[in-house]
Amino acid sequence: MPVEASRFESLVNQHKDAVYRQMARVCGHREDAEDALATALMHAYKALPKLESDEAFRSWLGTIGRRVCSRMRHHPSIENALELADEVGLALGNDPGYEMAVLKGCVKDAVDALPESYRVVYERCELDEKTVPEAADELGLSVAAVKSRLLRARAMVREQLDHSVCAP
Repeated sequence: MPVEASRFESLVNQHKDAVYRQMARVCGHREDAEDALATALMHAYKALPKLESDEAFRSWLGTIGRRVCSRMRHHPSIENALELADEVGLALGNDPGYEMAVLKGCVKDAVDALPESYRVVYERCELDEKTVPEAADELGLSVAAVKSRLLRARAMVREQLDHSVCAP
């Protein structure tokens, strides 16, 4: 494992639980906190060389996560999360066009890897921005089934992204 990846993994293992609890308070929902933390970790890994001290990692990651939560509250779609990634890339001086293309490809691969029953629910709710009741009506499922599948689909997408070449 490269030194930077090992360093990052060590920092994440030390601080992810505390930052997750902070995201749960800021975002208000467990699922949103998980999504915010995953997105914040991705951004933090890409910007790790800019981190001046390992002692600042927790507050730095928390700041990134709070911004992600704020953006999610105002624009709750995955497309807006990708727009945020583009903005963070610009702020960090990276090549946002290339990084955005890679990120979109990774998200698309993660969604495509979902089993059909989860993918259709995920696409309706996250990509098409349908409400859970709207998706349930369209798919002929109960609201409870859509909520359950959406929760599982989000977890699978996060897991896929965590283990993809795009992972921090």
